Amino acid sequence: MDQDNKNNISFQCETGNYHTFCPISCVSWLYQKIEDSFFLVIGTKTCGHFLQNSMGVMVFSEPRYAMAELEESDISAKLNDQEELRRICLQIKDDRSPNVIFWIGTCTTEIIKMDLEGIALNLEKEIGIPIVVARANGLDYAFTQGEDTVLSGLIEKCPMYTKEIEVLSPHPPLVLFGSVSNSTSKQLEIELQEQGIKVFGWLPSKNYNDLPALNENCYVCGINPYLSRTAINLMRRRRTKLIGAPFPIGPDGTKAWIEKICTVFSIKPKGLDEKEKRIWTSLEGYLELLIDKSVFFMGDNLLELSLARFLIRCGMKVHEIGIPYLDKRYQSNEINLLERTCSNMNVPVPLINEKPDNYDQLQRIRFLQPDLVITGMAHANPLEARGINTKWSTEFTFSQIHGFSNSRDILELISRPLRRNLSLHQLAWNSYSIK
Repeated sequence: MDQDNKNNISFQCETGNYHTFCPISCVSWLYQKIEDSFFLVIGTKTCGHFLQNSMGVMVFSEPRYAMAELEESDISAKLNDQEELRRICLQIKDDRSPNVIFWIGTCTTEIIKMDLEGIALNLEKEIGIPIVVARANGLDYAFTQGEDTVLSGLIEKCPMYTKEIEVLSPHPPLVLFGSVSNSTSKQLEIELQEQGIKVFGWLPSKNYNDLPALNENCYVCGINPYLSRTAINLMRRRRTKLIGAPFPIGPDGTKAWIEKICTVFSIKPKGLDEKEKRIWTSLEGYLELLIDKSVFFMGDNLLELSLARFLIRCGMKVHEIGIPYLDKRYQSNEINLLERTCSNMNVPVPLINEKPDNYDQLQRIRFLQPDLVITGMAHANPLEARGINTKWSTEFTFSQIHGFSNSRDILELISRPLRRNLSLHQLAWNSYSIK
């Protein structure tokens, strides 16, 4: 365990292992965001079964993803990988005509050392469709970091920035990175427009051909805490300037995010205090239920720091913040905001537990008896059987949680198991009273 004196926050790393949902599941939200894409997951039947079960509810929407299943002959190098992938990609081209194909590498492709990048370079010239390789294996990445590897791969496909863009705005070009719904991205753009700031593009973009232009004159800012690799590669490969800010989750985080961008562009923010106050007022019904309730984060999707900071501001007590991976540089502004929030609320800063040991966490949960545990799916039912309210961490990944207006959606997710528990207690009491 180490103590960061500047932030007065304790960091701990327990096991060095990931206990999260598989990162290849990023396909489920990215194929919907990048509308002219096709995702090809290269793995075994286990990967196929996982995708089928985790995304089976969308089978009727004709999703643009498929499996290239590796057989024993592939793994033993008896077949030509390039020929097989050429056949599949040509079939994808004929059936779907995508503007870009993503190859999602899995644990198996890592273990057998498939040269996906080399094969992709040869094939994309032959078939005439760009191929982006993203290694989203569960050996090296946590659940949401699958998106991080995809966006990192997209950087090389972005066009170079041209100076013609400079005349369109009084400030340098700003590109936001992170995958959110079109309605959420529009809301964030409007929030910045009210401050006189124009967003020149998003990574990822809705269409592949609309990828933003990038070079050393561009500023970039992330909206998700799990995109540290993308942030690093934007700076290294294209020399862009990274705006480090807390993430726009909750009214407090959204305000801080906008303020930091305004500061970088020498713009004085206007109306943010009033807007934040209005949002908090609209949330009072939820706050009455949540105040003094306790929550424990087991760690799954790397959103834990931002969610914990917001819930502490809502009056909840956070016992522990489990997180699969923490890049302290990329999340430094979020860590600082967490500390300030705890100071303002006059509560101790929770322990931040990186790569937590699930067994030890369960012992702590049994002792602490929190009102709510935010966990991966593996532990939800066993905890519920022991009388502890749970919420799947994956739900926050698939929900709209960014910006001022979506703060209500976060609290709706958080309060639902608590309200259900209250209803069951009331039902039980009414039954007892009738008897």
